[in-house]
Amino acid sequence: MRVLHAVTLHSPTHAFGGPVRVALNLCRGLAERGHRARLVALGDGFGAQGLPTEVDGVPARLYQARSILPLGFSGITSPTLLARAGALVKNADVVHVHLARDLVTLPLALAALRAGRPLVLQTHGMVDPSEKALARVLDAVAVRRVLRGASAVLHLTGRERRDLDAVLGTELPHAVRLVNGVPAQQPRPAPSGPPRILFAARLQARKRPTDFVAAVPDVLRHHPEARFVLAGPDEGERAAVDALVAALGVVDRVSLPGPLSSERMLEELRRAHVYVLPSVDEPFPMSVLESLSVGTPAVVTTSNGLAQDIERAGAGRVVTDAAGIAPAVSALLDPGANDSASAAARKLATEAFSMEAVLDTLLRVYADAREGQVGSQA
Repeated sequence: MRVLHAVTLHSPTHAFGGPVRVALNLCRGLAERGHRARLVALGDGFGAQGLPTEVDGVPARLYQARSILPLGFSGITSPTLLARAGALVKNADVVHVHLARDLVTLPLALAALRAGRPLVLQTHGMVDPSEKALARVLDAVAVRRVLRGASAVLHLTGRERRDLDAVLGTELPHAVRLVNGVPAQQPRPAPSGPPRILFAARLQARKRPTDFVAAVPDVLRHHPEARFVLAGPDEGERAAVDALVAALGVVDRVSLPGPLSSERMLEELRRAHVYVLPSVDEPFPMSVLESLSVGTPAVVTTSNGLAQDIERAGAGRVVTDAAGIAPAVSALLDPGANDSASAAARKLATEAFSMEAVLDTLLRVYADAREGQVGSQA
C-alpha cells in the first residue's frame, strides 16, 4: 500500500515538534510492515546543502517554505507544492494528513477529496474552537469540509474529540481514537554522576520553560550537585529564560544547547535522571513518551494528556502548578524512587504505547477507509 503522510514543516531544528515525529514513526513502522510510506512537507533552514530527500530513513518530498503572511506556521506555504498537490495525492492509496489550520496540510487534504483518495486526518490537538478571525475563515472555507469528507479523523483524547465536534458543529461521524506510539528503545543505563534534569521542548510560552528554571534553586537546596539542561528551539521565550537564569544566579548550573536532533534527544533522555515538561494543555507529547520509553521518569502537569497514565503507573509525578515541580523532581532523585519509576515508565511505554499496537489500529483504519467502512470509534 502506498501511503502519503503530509505535515506542515520539517527543519533541522525540529521547529514543528511532535507531529513530525509522529509522522516519521508511523512511516517507518509502515515500511517495516512492507508498505510504501513517504513524507511530504515544507522544508526550511537547510542552507546550501539543499532540501533532503530522506528524513530519518523515511523517503521525503520537501518544498522550500515561503512566508506569505506574518502568522508563524499558518503563514507559510510553497507555490510549487500547491501546484503539485493533485499529482502528489493521486499517487497514493491513502493520504494521511497531520492537519493544522495552515496553507500546507489544508490544501493537500482538499486535493485528496477532489481526487477521491481515501483521506485520514490526524490533528494532534491543533484544530480546536477559536475566535481568531483567520481560524474562523479557514474553518468556514476548508476545515469543516475536510472534517466532513475524510474517511477517518484520528483523535488522541476525549477532549480533542469534543473540540473537533465543536469545530464541525456536530458530532464527527468517522472519529477513531489513536494514541501516539513510541518505538521500542534500549533502556537507559543506571543513572550516575550528579543529578541531571532535562527539559526538551520548544521555548514557547505554553511549554513553560521559565517554570522549569524557577524550580532550579529549590532543587539545588536538596541536591547541590544537580545539573539542568534546557534544550529546544526558541519560539519567543529564550530571552525570558536567559534573564531568569541570570537573576537566580544559576548560570553555572543550567545549559541551553538549543534544538536537539532525534538521536541527540534520545542520548539526553538516557543521561537524564528526570525529565520535566511543565507545559499546559499538552495533548499527547512525544517527548514524554520518548522519556518513558528509555525509562526516564517524567514530571508533567495535570493538563498533560499523559498525566493520568503516568500517575496510575507510577512512572513519574504529576503536579498542579509550577510550585510542585521542585518537590516532584527532588522526590524522583531518591535512588529507590527513581528506580521504581524508571521500571514503571518502561512498562507503561511498552504495554500502552507500543508502535505495534498503534500500527495494528492504523492499518485497520486504512483498510476500512479504502473500503469506505470507517465509523465512529470513541
